[in-house]
Amino acid sequence: MTEQRLALTYSEARARFLAAANSAGATVTSYEHPLKGPASEDLGIDVAVLGDAGAASVLLLVSGTHGVEGFTGSALQSHWLENSAGDRPSDIRVILVHAFNPYGFAWVRRVNEDNVDLNRNFVDWAQTPPANEDYGGLAQLLVPKQWDEDTQQTTTLQLLEFAEREGFERLQAVVSGGQYTYPTGVFYGGTGPVWSHRWLKDHVPSMVGDAERVCIVDLHTGLGPWGHGELISHEGQGDAGYERGSTWWGDVRSMVDGESVSANLSGDWLGRVESFIPQCEVTGVALEFGTVDIIAVLQALRADAYLHAHGDPIGPEAEAVRQQVRDAFADDDPAWLAALVPRFDEVVAAAFTHLPED
Repeated sequence: MTEQRLALTYSEARARFLAAANSAGATVTSYEHPLKGPASEDLGIDVAVLGDAGAASVLLLVSGTHGVEGFTGSALQSHWLENSAGDRPSDIRVILVHAFNPYGFAWVRRVNEDNVDLNRNFVDWAQTPPANEDYGGLAQLLVPKQWDEDTQQTTTLQLLEFAEREGFERLQAVVSGGQYTYPTGVFYGGTGPVWSHRWLKDHVPSMVGDAERVCIVDLHTGLGPWGHGELISHEGQGDAGYERGSTWWGDVRSMVDGESVSANLSGDWLGRVESFIPQCEVTGVALEFGTVDIIAVLQALRADAYLHAHGDPIGPEAEAVRQQVRDAFADDDPAWLAALVPRFDEVVAAAFTHLPED
């Protein structure tokens, strides 16, 4: 990796990615987001493509589904462009989607401009969204109207009491599985397809073209042991995509079967993208790198949700909250990024090996 550190801002990460893509000879297309970043900077999804438009096999590498997690995903994408793009197999088209949620990336938030978690937004909106009745009992604890030290301590203790009574896995499922009722809450799925959802539906068919096989690696951070990269499938044992993934990479964990560090989610985009490209055999995984403990992650998300629901996102308290969120999802210790690179390279190499054959 040319630069063994994460970018400090979205704009810095974007500039490095675009420079690396141009140096690698990629065709780059940028799609402007309608809003601006905290420094009034332009935002957008940048797509870099290498390889034959008629290739039967496509590898799709995605960063920034959860905005702040894009600092790491972007660094890994740029690393690949700078160091490995020239060695890619000639029969595989590689597509890198940079900053799927550019607003969250720029504002150092996990969610988008609507406080929506993209990985809860891809439900079938022709149907009533899934119910999460237990979330309502925790909503005011998760995002209280005050965020002073006493309130934080009291509400955190009550959440931990729920975990002790119901089990920590149950708390994780209720809090993070997805909810569609509390728009200022955490893990909110929205009321319809958001900007990034619509963008993917509109553009992924033309990106993959006539491909027959598509492998998707969606880059994430925040769950699991420090520096460990877990491959998470939205499918279960016996499902074709899960079985292919297990053959390609070995240790793939199913969130629907309860094997993963992730709860079973409503509305994740990997579970829906195949409906946008039905002619393709899709093998999709999230590559999740661990940072800090799950309580620290939850506290950061609660602070961020409070700031944007009841505080001032550009006020004096905002910078400390953004730093708390960054610390939870983007470890600035160079040793952390160095630990991630070999796992990322291993996952990409295995995809190249198996994608044309399977």
